Amino acid sequence: MGIPEPSSSARAVVTGASSGIGAALATELARRGHSLILVARREGILQATATELAQEFGVEVEVMATDLSDSAATTALCEQLAGREISILCNNAGIATFGALVELDAEYERAQVRLNTVAVHDLTLAVLPRMVERGSGGILMVGSAAGNMPIPHNATYAASKAFVNTFSESLRGEVSGQGVHVTLLAPGPVRTHTPSPEEASTVDRVVPDFLWNSSEYVAKLSLDALERNKMRVVPGMLSKAMSVGGGYIPRKFTAPIVGTFYRKFGD
Repeated sequence: MGIPEPSSSARAVVTGASSGIGAALATELARRGHSLILVARREGILQATATELAQEFGVEVEVMATDLSDSAATTALCEQLAGREISILCNNAGIATFGALVELDAEYERAQVRLNTVAVHDLTLAVLPRMVERGSGGILMVGSAAGNMPIPHNATYAASKAFVNTFSESLRGEVSGQGVHVTLLAPGPVRTHTPSPEEASTVDRVVPDFLWNSSEYVAKLSLDALERNKMRVVPGMLSKAMSVGGGYIPRKFTAPIVGTFYRKFGD
């Protein structure tokens, strides 16, 4: 059956919905008529987004403010979602760090693993059984082109996204005949607007403007791919190049080259 038509009882869940790709996914899903559950830490922003989407698109929007790097909070959220009719899960929430691992904050690195991998796994386990039972549903996994290769100075993030990339495509193989769509989004750099010189981060300054994709474009592309049950969507020149490089160039060559580039992001 695949992605079910929007209904008053079903909800599409978007994690990391307070900004970036997550906010764009929520808007695009609402535009398509899906009622929503928005998940992120910042409740105030989620509530404002919920009000705006409900008024503009006439859908129901619930807010579940949750820190997905907190294991207890994630467990509580999963218990709630397991009993709901979840039509779509967008596993989008994630964070990244740059720099030599030994110099980074150890607890923040652990939190990054919990958010980028454990929460993705737990949320999928919470909603998948009922999707399979109904023979319909969709799971969008937001991995990364960074998960296709070893990246010194981005080690935790690259490893966590390697998990998401592989988990997504493995799960897809398991449920391919059971009516559940699973699509991996492996984007390169994405942003909502071109920052001013004062706003620009190191990443903004290092990555040329033409390599960035808008969050709105990525959200639409991803949901179109999920509806078609496409295995992987890789928007943008940089992400495509990293996918090819990670698949065909020996890692002993890619790691030092990419690591030199990523070292600049930690400066």
